[in-house]
Amino acid sequence: MAEMKTLPVLPLRDIVVFPQMVAPLFVGRDKSVRALEEVGSDGGEIMLIAQRDASTDDPVKEDLYETGAVATILQLLKLPDGTVKVLVEGVERARIHHFSDNEEFFQAHAEIVEDRDDETAELEALARSVIAQFEQYVKLNRKVPPEVLVSLNQIDDPSKLADTMASHMALKIAEKQELLEIEGTTERLERVYSLMEDEIGVLQVE
Repeated sequence: MAEMKTLPVLPLRDIVVFPQMVAPLFVGRDKSVRALEEVGSDGGEIMLIAQRDASTDDPVKEDLYETGAVATILQLLKLPDGTVKVLVEGVERARIHHFSDNEEFFQAHAEIVEDRDDETAELEALARSVIAQFEQYVKLNRKVPPEVLVSLNQIDDPSKLADTMASHMALKIAEKQELLEIEGTTERLERVYSLMEDEIGVLQVE
């Protein structure tokens, strides 16, 4: 039986947060600020879910994707204008089972999504070829800091590898969300590889 958690939910407009990814967020909407207040500061957990449409100012449940990331709050800073700057770190995938009745902020019962793949020789070989492809991508795409490659070479878990690369690629929200929703590590690495191939093709033309 998968683990369930009940967590406040923070809808995100234009970012998909992956496990292992650290991201600064600026939060200004009342509901979202209240969700953060509920979690409190350092070490509290919150669920991060991307909106289907970034332009929706006051999203309802149907405007949110079902799969997101459970994240811990590393730092929380209230700014003078009432907005909150928060530094989060993605921990694990989770899928919303249902929302609680809560007027103050979004709160959901979420099921933790485990990775579906065993360590195999094929998986390791695939991971190596995806890293080689990513090196090519970084050479062409100046926006990715070179030290990302150093950190990638220290990751021996193929699932973390796929998520870390996905978080650094310049993809559309829908594409990142698609990668977040893929539970199988092999399948996710293959998808990262093919998206990267497309990107490399575009960058080479440019």
